[in-house]
Amino acid sequence: MDLFSGTLPNIWGCLVEARIPLDLPPFPRGFWGLSRRGQDPPGSAALPPGARLPRRGPLRLRGQCACMRRPRSLSHRSVAQPLPSSSGKAATMNSLGKKANETLIEMALSADDDIAILTKFKPSHSEGEECNGPETISTAGSEIPSSSEGLNSTETTLLIPEHQVIDKRHQSKDSIFFRDGVRRIDFVLSYVEDLNKEWEKKLERRKEFESNLQKAGLELETEDKKESEDGKIFFVKIHAPWEVLITYAEVLNIKVPIKENDIPPMVENPLDCVLFPLRLPEKVMHPEPDYFTAPFSKDKQELYLINDESTFFSPSMRNRIVNYILTRCPYGTEEGKKKFGIKRLLNNGTYTAAYPLHDCQYWKKASDPNCDSERYTLYMEWARFLRFYKEQPLDLIRKYYGEKIGIYFAWLGFYTEMLFLAAVVGLICFLYGLFTMDENMSSKEICDPAIGGEIIMCPLCDRDCEYWRLNTTCESSQYSHLFDNVATLFFAIFMGIWVTLFLEFWKRRQARLKYEWDLVDFEEEQQQLQLRPEYEAKCTQKKRNPVTQEMEPYLPLTSQAVRFCISGATVLFWVSLIIASMIAVIVYRLAVYAAFASLMENTQTLQPISGLLTPQLATSVTASCLNFVIIMILNFFYERIAIWITDMEIPRTHMEYENRLTMKMFLFQFVNYYSSCFYVAFFKGKFVGYPGAYTYMFNRWRNEECDPAGCLIELTTQLTIVMAGKQIWGNIQEAIVPWICNWWGRRKARNNPENLYSRWEQDHDLQTFGALGLFYEYLEMVIQFGFITLFVASFPLAPLLALMNNILEIRVDSWKLTTQYRRPVAAKAHSIGVWQEILNGMAILSVVTNAFIVAFTSDMIPRLVYYYAYSENEDSPMSGYINNSLSVFQISDFPERNKPKENPENFVICRYRDYRYPPDHERKYLHTMQFWHILAAKLAFIIIMEHVVFIVKFFVAWMIPDVPADVKAKIKREKYLTQKILHEYELEKLKERLCQGDKGATEKEFIATEGRMELSRAM
Repeated sequence: MDLFSGTLPNIWGCLVEARIPLDLPPFPRGFWGLSRRGQDPPGSAALPPGARLPRRGPLRLRGQCACMRRPRSLSHRSVAQPLPSSSGKAATMNSLGKKANETLIEMALSADDDIAILTKFKPSHSEGEECNGPETISTAGSEIPSSSEGLNSTETTLLIPEHQVIDKRHQSKDSIFFRDGVRRIDFVLSYVEDLNKEWEKKLERRKEFESNLQKAGLELETEDKKESEDGKIFFVKIHAPWEVLITYAEVLNIKVPIKENDIPPMVENPLDCVLFPLRLPEKVMHPEPDYFTAPFSKDKQELYLINDESTFFSPSMRNRIVNYILTRCPYGTEEGKKKFGIKRLLNNGTYTAAYPLHDCQYWKKASDPNCDSERYTLYMEWARFLRFYKEQPLDLIRKYYGEKIGIYFAWLGFYTEMLFLAAVVGLICFLYGLFTMDENMSSKEICDPAIGGEIIMCPLCDRDCEYWRLNTTCESSQYSHLFDNVATLFFAIFMGIWVTLFLEFWKRRQARLKYEWDLVDFEEEQQQLQLRPEYEAKCTQKKRNPVTQEMEPYLPLTSQAVRFCISGATVLFWVSLIIASMIAVIVYRLAVYAAFASLMENTQTLQPISGLLTPQLATSVTASCLNFVIIMILNFFYERIAIWITDMEIPRTHMEYENRLTMKMFLFQFVNYYSSCFYVAFFKGKFVGYPGAYTYMFNRWRNEECDPAGCLIELTTQLTIVMAGKQIWGNIQEAIVPWICNWWGRRKARNNPENLYSRWEQDHDLQTFGALGLFYEYLEMVIQFGFITLFVASFPLAPLLALMNNILEIRVDSWKLTTQYRRPVAAKAHSIGVWQEILNGMAILSVVTNAFIVAFTSDMIPRLVYYYAYSENEDSPMSGYINNSLSVFQISDFPERNKPKENPENFVICRYRDYRYPPDHERKYLHTMQFWHILAAKLAFIIIMEHVVFIVKFFVAWMIPDVPADVKAKIKREKYLTQKILHEYELEKLKERLCQGDKGATEKEFIATEGRMELSRAM
């Protein structure tokens, strides 16, 4: 009888599981999957080079044989068993053998270097059986690679079992398990063999790193490059067994279920039937039952609702734990310094990628019934644009991607909901301006040939520009009324209150999410305030922590000062560069205006549109487009500079790193995006002088003047181009560019059969989301928030544009995250972090900027002063306003520098926009009393508006509690039940000790524990 045929392998597998010794013929080194570095198992012999293994039947995995297979339940752990070593220690891939509170680095440095490696085989499956289960290991026709084929014998033994060549035609491309079909793949590392001068060094780093990962308890399985789609990439699959998970769950203070939530659900909303079309199925919205939770403790496992060890920790929790280990695992000493962390290994090319796996393909469910196919659900219910009107499955997003990404989409969704109200009010204000455009007396007078046609305006530039008639700006004055009307004032005040409501209601929404997502007691110290691995690696000096009395690394004050000086100087240089580029755009505006004026006057083809496309508008549009291009170029370079200088500062914690990078980037983006808008709103046309005494920039270029209808229409143009251009470019960058990159990367794989393109290869070909992926998403939205708050008085349609963009943004972000990017490592966050403070600051600044825009940029205050104080026509109080707002200049007073070259119609006087005495007055060309009245009215309006809005803002903020009352009650209930359960558990343990006659358990201790329970109930 053939030893490897028939039913005998099942019996043999059971004997192996029972550890019954068998006298077996010798097989090649590593054949049984048991080997030590540089050693063969007892009774083995090496095959000669080039030898082939005989064709054999399937070999069953120990613990998975048909006669003794155990279900995946609480009692079953798919982990390797300890093996005896020559030193008498049990050296395994998952045995920690250390105290629960011992750190990874301590374990890795103190663990035995001698590692026993267990490589498991997978049994064959019958036809029709799911491919994600145990597999057939085909050895027929496969050659045994020798150490000369790119690997030495040590790495071949340690990393890649020499005999294992997987027949991928029998392996599911969606498998997220090891070859045994039981152990889940929690993380994947990939690398390429590049035979250059660094090859041996990278090889040693990988060996040491993977060895230390195994000492830390992780289990590894390597896919040879021959099995990859391109034949070049090695994949190292990582599994965290139960012992590792519970150890680091305690370290990371992960909360787990202890009792089902017994608090009654909220009263149904009466609008639920109306909002039903917007709802998602309950299973999608709430994929898990609601539990009371408590931080995990290894010593109290009986407390927790552990039904199945393999599913107790969600995949996002598992990859977070593995990532924690990877970022702190050492890999040797170089140049006298300890080196550790996967990030450094990725930077120096030792590994090419490190990522957790998606659970299935996004367009169809996984074939394995044990896989939840959450990626497919997210794509179908969330990531498709046709679902734009549906609510977001925030609980499922949090479960799949982690709390940090979940809180971002929760904030973005809430921001979009609140924009709906602002967009409706803004649209009403715009429609008011549209319907009252024909009633606007100012534009009527400008367009009237008998009034505007008879008013001769002074040239807008020196020498080359000619005199022009006021009615040539008829169309632009009509359009300016769309945004410069009484509704502008109302909308500016409304937005000041809206932004307060948005921020206060977001605090309430955030508090509810903190409770629902078990983040109430989450302290940033548990994750964000942990020392960064880069800080620990680069800071060689140590000092004693006054709190813990332990030695920890620190950066000397002198080194910090030097780094901060360099960083500050770099930021200042780039901000100065932005200001210089803005000045360059202003010079462009000043220099090309005369060219546009001459071109439009002398070109016959432009005459039909000369009324609409004035020289002022043409200059403003082209300058805005040029400014947008400069903004994007500066952004591209500064992003890299900001990351470099933040790395150079060596921030101590993750929170410090994110906060410093955020402030640098936001400061730059603030100046970059808003500087041109601030110029048009508050500087253009304000320091012009008057004919004969104009103000010049650099004593060469004459400062710009506003249109006779005001500068507000130009601010609207600038805001529209920059805001819309940024949103369009952002969506192209976020959606189209990753799609093209992935399409290009997968072009070869599409020619191969599907079953040869494994799950880890599919994810490897996707784009990397990166640690700063969310940072750029927040930055984009906060910049948009600035556009709709800081300058909203000039453009009531800005919230509507932002609303339409955000509806698209949610689906674009979800689509790219679900389909185009590798699965990000899960991370916790209980709020949007420093962005909350930035939004609060912008909300306060927006009140000031909008008050100044209404007062100094729009024509509202001058019109109101004229209406109440200077109007002479009771029947039509605004008639004569245009003539009143234009001063008179005698052309003979022009100095030679300013005087136009030609005056074909022999004009004697020209008009200009200002409030100055005429040339025949004794106070010739000085400001009139009306100018000072208007200035006083503007300042009074700013003070009144700011105080009114601020009082309302602070009153609204005081009236709205940050935490809803029902959430407070639930938090108290959960804390009470948690304390009660823990105290009862301690009491039961103490009773057991007393019954067992434990002398350490005294009656006083028992009474004290009972008393503590009573006190807890009372509280």
